[in-house]
Amino acid sequence: MTNAGLLAVSWSPEIRGIIVVLIGIGVLCGSVYGILTTNLGSRLGFLVALSGLTGWLMMMGIVWWVYGIGLKGNDPSWKGIEVVGGSLNNAGSDIVRGVDVTSATVTEAVDGWLAVAEDNPAFGQATAASDDVLVNQTEVFKAGDYKSLAVYTKGGERWPKIGNSIDFLAFRHTPHYTLVEVQPVIPSLQEPGRAPPTATPDPTKQPTFVLMERDLGTRRQPAVSLTLGAGLLFALCCYTLHRRDQTLKANVEEAKALVPARVST
Repeated sequence: MTNAGLLAVSWSPEIRGIIVVLIGIGVLCGSVYGILTTNLGSRLGFLVALSGLTGWLMMMGIVWWVYGIGLKGNDPSWKGIEVVGGSLNNAGSDIVRGVDVTSATVTEAVDGWLAVAEDNPAFGQATAASDDVLVNQTEVFKAGDYKSLAVYTKGGERWPKIGNSIDFLAFRHTPHYTLVEVQPVIPSLQEPGRAPPTATPDPTKQPTFVLMERDLGTRRQPAVSLTLGAGLLFALCCYTLHRRDQTLKANVEEAKALVPARVST
């Protein structure tokens, strides 16, 4: 190998990672296949080794599927739908157009919208997602130029349920929306060496609403694909081994039946 090749392997993490994976597959899987080959032959040893590998992958996929670990897809997140300035009557979406969400409380809903308490973890998650929409995606505000006042939520029910509370079998969800109300703050001067002053909403400015929808993500999708794919290959290998055993048994019985006939002749 040339010096350039050695430098590429030692520097590039992608090439080094691929080589490590290939060596691991060759050592682990290859050693098992080599031992089976000496006892069962090349074709049968390969079939047994493949059955064990796919069976192990299927069980690992089931564990990843249940606990949501291992090979994961995209995590759930909030996706921005619309930024509405001023009144919600200006909204383009029928979900919030003309709805007075400011009269909703934590216990009393208005057209399905409920207020979220500030000590609820969902409040911080929604405001953080709205910050990304306002500052990075739409650039309506700059960081520190506004303050989140309230968060409202609607939908997100899971079904089917057993009774009113048992929902561990639920696999369907209604769309889950959240609405974050923000308002520009009064500009203030920050003195060096002192903590920044508390942001005060400007009552002369109109509020802005950020409408978002919950994206459930694909966190368990890779584990599901691995479980189903490895399970099908495992079932196919087991069926092939079963057919081979049946064929071998039939051939042995046929050979035993032919032995007395040959001896009598």
